[in-house]
Amino acid sequence: MEIARKYIDEGYNASLVLKIVGLNRSTYYYHVSMQFHVAKKSFSSGRPIAGYSLDAAGKKICDEQIKEYIMEAVQDEDEALFYGYRKITQYLRDNHSLTINHKKVYRLCRELGILRKQRVIKPKVTSKISVNRIIKRSNELWEADIKYGYITGENKFFFVLSVIDVFDRSIIGYHIGYRCESTDAVSLLKRCLLKRELYDAEVKPVIRTDNGPQFTSNLFEEICNEINIYHERIPCRTPNKNAHIEAFHRIFEDE
Repeated sequence: MEIARKYIDEGYNASLVLKIVGLNRSTYYYHVSMQFHVAKKSFSSGRPIAGYSLDAAGKKICDEQIKEYIMEAVQDEDEALFYGYRKITQYLRDNHSLTINHKKVYRLCRELGILRKQRVIKPKVTSKISVNRIIKRSNELWEADIKYGYITGENKFFFVLSVIDVFDRSIIGYHIGYRCESTDAVSLLKRCLLKRELYDAEVKPVIRTDNGPQFTSNLFEEICNEINIYHERIPCRTPNKNAHIEAFHRIFEDE
């Protein structure tokens, strides 16, 4: 079998080689097929990443939402949870009732770039805490937030990122997709500025967000600085500070 395979792989006529070694064609190709399936199985073996964890009620919480929980924990200086992913694991279990192990939390922390070794290479983005503002006209303050949903039949999550004008309560723009990353947030912000004809304006609106990884990323902060737009983030666990976009997403979910 190995001799036949060697010469056939080198380009010799298969029928002639099999005739010389006295091997039936069907027998040869059966063994070749079995070797292929064994190799394919060993290559693809391993447990696939689910993309979610369950909470105490059995609800599927997608990894992107869990990353947001992690970022809240990391920035909670009073509890100093940023010292290790094992403490963050316990935080997720205690505060969000998640069934999750430390290996998955380690992977999510690695993807977020918040492990100790990576902090030295990539400095943490400085947080600008939101303040109470009196809004008198459109384009003074925008709020952005992400809502996710689960498509039962397809076993997938989808994400909706929306930007609202706090004064006129209109949705300026949105992103819908199976993923929502910092590049999507940056792209949407630029589209909203273009739509309101503010991209080259001297005075731009303040953009207020929560502490999701899309908004705490270096990329998002760099682009905000580049296009001269002030970005502020609400304190951890204070969704009421982003009340207008949160209310819109609740209505969106109900409908």
